[in-house]
Amino acid sequence: MNRSPLIRLYFSIVFGVLASFSAVAQAAAMTAAEQVQVYASRATSSLLLLRGEGFQEEHQQRLDKDIADLESAAQNAMSASSEIPGLTTKLVTQLRLGVSFGPNEDNMPWEYPQDLAKALRELLTVARSAPDADPAGELPAKIEYLGVQYLSRSYIGTFEIAREQPDNYIGQDERQLVPQIDEELAKLDAKANGAVAKLKTRWKFLRAALQDMNSGSNALASASGRAFAPTTVDRHTRTLTDQWMALGQVAGSP
Repeated sequence: MNRSPLIRLYFSIVFGVLASFSAVAQAAAMTAAEQVQVYASRATSSLLLLRGEGFQEEHQQRLDKDIADLESAAQNAMSASSEIPGLTTKLVTQLRLGVSFGPNEDNMPWEYPQDLAKALRELLTVARSAPDADPAGELPAKIEYLGVQYLSRSYIGTFEIAREQPDNYIGQDERQLVPQIDEELAKLDAKANGAVAKLKTRWKFLRAALQDMNSGSNALASASGRAFAPTTVDRHTRTLTDQWMALGQVAGSP
Protein backbone atom coordinates (compact mmCIF):
# COMPACT_ATOMS: atom_id res chain seq x y z
CA MET A 1 0.00 0.00 0.00
CA ASN A 2 1.36 3.41 -0.92
CA ARG A 3 1.33 5.52 2.23
CA SER A 4 2.88 8.63 0.68
CA PRO A 5 -0.42 10.41 -0.10
CA LEU A 6 -1.68 9.66 3.42
CA ILE A 7 1.54 10.92 4.97
CA ARG A 8 1.39 14.10 2.90
CA LEU A 9 -2.25 14.59 3.93
CA TYR A 10 -1.35 14.06 7.59
CA PHE A 11 1.43 16.63 7.57
CA SER A 12 -0.73 19.05 5.59
CA ILE A 13 -3.41 18.88 8.27
CA VAL A 14 -0.89 19.21 11.12
CA PHE A 15 0.81 22.24 9.57
CA GLY A 16 -2.56 23.83 8.84
CA VAL A 17 -3.65 23.45 12.45
CA LEU A 18 -0.35 24.83 13.72
CA ALA A 19 -0.58 27.84 11.42
CA SER A 20 -4.13 28.54 12.56
CA PHE A 21 -3.13 28.24 16.22
CA SER A 22 -0.21 30.60 15.66
CA ALA A 23 -2.52 33.24 14.22
CA VAL A 24 -5.04 32.85 17.04
CA ALA A 25 -2.24 33.01 19.59
CA GLN A 26 -1.56 36.60 18.51
CA ALA A 27 -4.64 37.47 20.54
CA ALA A 28 -3.40 35.64 23.61
CA ALA A 29 -2.54 37.19 26.94
CA MET A 30 -3.07 40.86 26.17
CA THR A 31 -0.77 43.00 28.25
CA ALA A 32 -2.10 45.83 30.39
CA ALA A 33 -0.70 48.38 27.91
CA GLU A 34 -2.59 46.66 25.09
CA GLN A 35 -5.76 46.64 27.17
CA VAL A 36 -5.35 50.37 27.81
CA GLN A 37 -5.47 50.97 24.06
CA VAL A 38 -8.71 49.03 23.66
CA TYR A 39 -10.45 50.52 26.70
CA ALA A 40 -9.37 54.08 25.90
CA SER A 41 -11.03 53.95 22.49
CA ARG A 42 -14.05 52.14 23.93
CA ALA A 43 -14.58 54.85 26.54
CA THR A 44 -14.28 57.54 23.88
CA SER A 45 -16.83 55.77 21.69
CA SER A 46 -19.17 55.48 24.67
CA LEU A 47 -19.04 59.24 25.24
CA LEU A 48 -19.76 59.88 21.56
CA LEU A 49 -22.68 57.45 21.71
CA LEU A 50 -23.99 59.04 24.90
CA ARG A 51 -23.95 62.52 23.38
CA GLY A 52 -25.16 61.44 19.97
CA GLU A 53 -28.08 59.35 21.20
CA GLY A 54 -29.58 61.82 23.65
CA PHE A 55 -27.93 60.94 26.98
CA GLN A 56 -29.63 57.59 27.54
CA GLU A 57 -29.02 56.02 30.95
CA GLU A 58 -27.72 52.76 29.47
CA HIS A 59 -25.06 54.68 27.56
CA GLN A 60 -24.03 56.59 30.68
CA GLN A 61 -23.65 53.31 32.55
CA ARG A 62 -21.56 51.88 29.75
CA LEU A 63 -19.30 54.93 29.75
CA ASP A 64 -18.82 54.62 33.52
CA LYS A 65 -17.87 50.94 33.13
CA ASP A 66 -15.48 51.67 30.28
CA ILE A 67 -13.76 54.36 32.33
CA ALA A 68 -13.44 51.95 35.26
CA ASP A 69 -11.93 49.28 32.96
CA LEU A 70 -9.54 51.85 31.51
CA GLU A 71 -8.40 53.10 34.90
CA SER A 72 -7.85 49.54 36.13
CA ALA A 73 -5.79 48.64 33.06
CA ALA A 74 -3.82 51.89 33.40
CA GLN A 75 -2.85 51.07 36.98
CA ASN A 76 -1.74 47.60 35.89
CA ALA A 77 0.29 49.15 33.07
CA MET A 78 2.19 51.51 35.38
CA SER A 79 5.18 49.15 35.51
CA ALA A 80 5.40 49.24 31.70
CA SER A 81 5.12 53.03 31.48
CA SER A 82 4.87 55.54 34.30
CA GLU A 83 3.19 57.98 31.87
CA ILE A 84 0.09 55.86 31.26
CA PRO A 85 -1.82 56.61 34.50
CA GLY A 86 -1.39 60.37 34.13
CA LEU A 87 -2.44 60.35 30.48
CA THR A 88 -5.39 58.15 31.40
CA THR A 89 -6.48 60.72 33.97
CA LYS A 90 -6.19 63.41 31.29
CA LEU A 91 -8.44 61.44 28.93
CA VAL A 92 -10.96 60.64 31.67
CA THR A 93 -11.12 64.34 32.54
CA GLN A 94 -12.00 65.09 28.92
CA LEU A 95 -14.62 62.33 28.91
CA ARG A 96 -16.26 63.69 32.07
CA LEU A 97 -16.12 67.17 30.61
CA GLY A 98 -17.96 65.92 27.55
CA VAL A 99 -20.75 64.67 29.81
CA SER A 100 -20.90 67.94 31.76
CA PHE A 101 -21.88 69.94 28.67
CA GLY A 102 -25.22 68.17 28.61
CA PRO A 103 -27.20 67.17 25.51
CA ASN A 104 -27.37 70.65 23.97
CA GLU A 105 -24.68 70.82 21.29
CA ASP A 106 -24.58 74.61 21.58
CA ASN A 107 -23.13 74.19 25.08
CA MET A 108 -20.16 72.19 23.78
CA PRO A 109 -17.17 74.44 22.97
CA TRP A 110 -16.07 74.21 19.36
CA GLU A 111 -12.54 73.16 20.37
CA TYR A 112 -13.71 70.26 22.55
CA PRO A 113 -13.62 67.53 19.84
CA GLN A 114 -9.98 68.44 19.12
CA ASP A 115 -9.11 68.35 22.84
CA LEU A 116 -10.78 64.96 23.24
CA ALA A 117 -9.01 63.52 20.19
CA LYS A 118 -5.66 64.86 21.41
CA ALA A 119 -6.07 63.27 24.84
CA LEU A 120 -6.91 59.91 23.25
CA ARG A 121 -4.03 60.07 20.77
CA GLU A 122 -1.49 60.93 23.46
CA LEU A 123 -2.53 57.99 25.63
CA LEU A 124 -2.57 55.55 22.71
CA THR A 125 0.85 56.73 21.54
CA VAL A 126 2.47 56.05 24.90
CA ALA A 127 0.58 52.79 25.50
CA ARG A 128 1.57 51.24 22.17
CA SER A 129 5.19 52.27 22.79
CA ALA A 130 5.36 50.45 26.14
CA PRO A 131 8.04 47.72 26.27
CA ASP A 132 5.47 44.93 26.68
CA ALA A 133 3.13 46.14 23.92
CA ASP A 134 3.34 43.95 20.82
CA PRO A 135 2.34 45.49 17.46
CA ALA A 136 1.15 42.00 16.43
CA GLY A 137 -1.53 42.23 19.12
CA GLU A 138 -3.01 45.55 18.00
CA LEU A 139 -5.93 44.19 15.98
CA PRO A 140 -8.64 44.92 18.59
CA ALA A 141 -7.12 48.36 19.24
CA LYS A 142 -7.20 49.14 15.51
CA ILE A 143 -10.86 48.12 15.23
CA GLU A 144 -11.89 50.16 18.29
CA TYR A 145 -9.93 53.15 16.97
CA LEU A 146 -11.81 52.91 13.68
CA GLY A 147 -15.01 52.78 15.72
CA VAL A 148 -14.08 56.08 17.36
CA GLN A 149 -13.43 57.64 13.95
CA TYR A 150 -16.79 56.43 12.62
CA LEU A 151 -18.81 57.62 15.62
CA SER A 152 -17.01 60.95 15.60
CA ARG A 153 -17.90 61.57 11.94
CA SER A 154 -21.45 60.50 12.69
CA TYR A 155 -22.00 62.74 15.72
CA ILE A 156 -19.53 65.61 16.16
CA GLY A 157 -17.27 65.83 13.12
CA THR A 158 -14.08 64.37 11.71
CA PHE A 159 -11.77 62.75 14.27
CA GLU A 160 -8.25 64.17 14.08
CA ILE A 161 -5.83 61.28 13.71
CA ALA A 162 -2.08 61.56 14.46
CA ARG A 163 -0.94 62.53 10.98
CA GLU A 164 2.63 62.81 12.23
CA GLN A 165 2.53 59.03 12.83
CA PRO A 166 1.54 57.59 9.42
CA ASP A 167 3.45 54.36 10.09
CA ASN A 168 1.15 53.14 12.87
CA TYR A 169 -2.59 52.87 13.46
CA ILE A 170 -2.89 56.08 15.49
CA GLY A 171 -2.09 58.05 12.34
CA GLN A 172 -4.25 55.96 10.01
CA ASP A 173 -7.89 55.77 8.97
CA GLU A 174 -10.00 53.15 7.18
CA ARG A 175 -8.01 53.47 3.97
CA GLN A 176 -4.98 51.92 5.64
CA LEU A 177 -6.49 50.01 8.56
CA VAL A 178 -9.21 48.00 6.81
CA PRO A 179 -6.70 46.26 4.46
CA GLN A 180 -4.42 45.59 7.44
CA ILE A 181 -7.24 44.00 9.41
CA ASP A 182 -8.28 41.98 6.34
CA GLU A 183 -4.75 40.60 6.13
CA GLU A 184 -4.61 39.69 9.81
CA LEU A 185 -7.98 37.96 9.79
CA ALA A 186 -7.11 36.06 6.60
CA LYS A 187 -4.49 34.18 8.62
CA LEU A 188 -7.20 32.61 10.78
CA ASP A 189 -8.77 29.31 9.72
CA ALA A 190 -12.54 29.60 10.00
CA LYS A 191 -13.01 25.91 9.14
CA ALA A 192 -10.95 24.78 12.11
CA ASN A 193 -12.56 27.12 14.62
CA GLY A 194 -16.23 28.07 14.75
CA ALA A 195 -15.47 31.17 16.81
CA VAL A 196 -13.18 32.41 14.05
CA ALA A 197 -15.97 31.89 11.52
CA LYS A 198 -18.30 34.09 13.58
CA LEU A 199 -15.60 36.72 13.94
CA LYS A 200 -14.98 36.83 10.19
CA THR A 201 -18.71 37.06 9.45
CA ARG A 202 -19.09 40.03 11.76
CA TRP A 203 -16.05 41.73 10.25
CA LYS A 204 -17.60 41.33 6.79
CA PHE A 205 -20.54 43.51 7.83
CA LEU A 206 -18.45 45.96 9.83
CA ARG A 207 -15.82 46.53 7.15
CA ALA A 208 -18.49 47.52 4.62
CA ALA A 209 -19.62 50.38 6.88
CA LEU A 210 -16.07 51.41 7.76
CA GLN A 211 -15.01 51.54 4.12
CA ASP A 212 -17.95 53.84 3.47
CA MET A 213 -16.75 56.32 6.12
CA ASN A 214 -15.21 58.61 3.49
CA SER A 215 -12.41 59.98 5.69
CA GLY A 216 -10.66 61.43 2.67
CA SER A 217 -13.44 63.98 2.25
CA ASN A 218 -14.05 67.08 4.33
CA ALA A 219 -17.78 66.59 3.83
CA LEU A 220 -19.40 64.73 6.72
CA ALA A 221 -21.13 62.28 4.40
CA SER A 222 -20.51 58.65 3.52
CA ALA A 223 -18.90 57.70 0.22
CA SER A 224 -22.11 55.97 -0.88
CA GLY A 225 -24.38 58.81 0.20
CA ARG A 226 -26.17 56.55 2.67
CA ALA A 227 -26.79 57.75 6.20
CA PHE A 228 -24.22 56.82 8.82
CA ALA A 229 -25.19 53.94 11.11
CA PRO A 230 -23.27 54.67 14.34
CA THR A 231 -25.24 52.43 16.71
CA THR A 232 -24.88 49.44 14.37
CA VAL A 233 -21.17 50.05 13.83
CA ASP A 234 -20.65 50.51 17.56
CA ARG A 235 -22.40 47.23 18.35
CA HIS A 236 -20.45 45.24 15.74
CA THR A 237 -17.16 46.86 16.78
CA ARG A 238 -17.48 45.96 20.43
CA THR A 239 -18.79 42.46 19.81
CA LEU A 240 -16.00 41.74 17.34
CA THR A 241 -13.23 42.89 19.68
CA ASP A 242 -14.85 40.91 22.51
CA GLN A 243 -14.76 37.84 20.25
CA TRP A 244 -11.12 38.45 19.38
CA MET A 245 -10.09 38.84 23.00
CA ALA A 246 -12.05 35.69 23.88
CA LEU A 247 -10.03 33.83 21.26
CA GLY A 248 -6.92 35.09 23.00
CA GLN A 249 -8.12 33.76 26.35
CA VAL A 250 -8.57 30.31 24.80
CA ALA A 251 -5.21 30.44 23.06
CA GLY A 252 -3.50 31.66 26.21
CA SER A 253 -5.06 29.13 28.58
CA PRO A 254 -3.03 26.12 29.74
